[in-house]
Amino acid sequence: MSGAHVAAVLKADALGRVERIVADDGSARVRRVACGGRAPGSAWIARRLLARERRALAALAGLPGVPRLLGHGRGVLERSWIEGLPLSRAEVLPEDFFDRLDDLVLALHARGVCHNDLHKEQNVLVGTDGWPALLDFQLASVHRPRSPLFAGRVRDDLRHVEKHRRRYTREGRGPRGAELSRGGGHGLPRSWAAFVWRRAVKPAYVLLTRRVLGTRDGEERRESSGPWPRWTAPLEGRGASYRTSSR
Repeated sequence: MSGAHVAAVLKADALGRVERIVADDGSARVRRVACGGRAPGSAWIARRLLARERRALAALAGLPGVPRLLGHGRGVLERSWIEGLPLSRAEVLPEDFFDRLDDLVLALHARGVCHNDLHKEQNVLVGTDGWPALLDFQLASVHRPRSPLFAGRVRDDLRHVEKHRRRYTREGRGPRGAELSRGGGHGLPRSWAAFVWRRAVKPAYVLLTRRVLGTRDGEERRESSGPWPRWTAPLEGRGASYRTSSR
């Protein structure tokens, strides 16, 4: 990895920190440092999460809407910076934004990757060009195509996208017909893995991360009272590339 200087610390907690850095060539990057904190085992957990992100980004190399893996070392990962705003802060959305988001998530699945953290609005980015992008692949998983676990996690990814779509378009908030899903997420039941996570694993995860490690994602979410985004003309030009760029 090349030399760089830190422009801003985006996040710091008991697992490490996330920095916006400027490389020698002037390009902006994101550097994740999995150094852990004072809690025993925190560095090990942070490195495991970083390894998941590294593996997922490597599998998604060249896919539009996903950060590029630029370098990694022991406990450090660098990826490209994508300009835009989290879905929760976006003031403008193209009419077909959620259709394109469906396309992007399906393209991840075509490469055997599930994001597994799409319920968070801050992980869905609205690029400066209006196109969707995805961030934070720490919980992502890479699967064999016909794995039963893969099928369940695919369903959960699509279900979370559908929940965002319905929240942003119901009650007349979106353009006519925008509430109809193209990605197949409408009405999908929670997978058995998600059910087990919610009932058995999540309480222990929350105890570990919030009580022991002292971390808290915040899960930034747009207030129900709004303001809600203004809708603009549909996007053009990239729809097919998500699918054609799969392995």
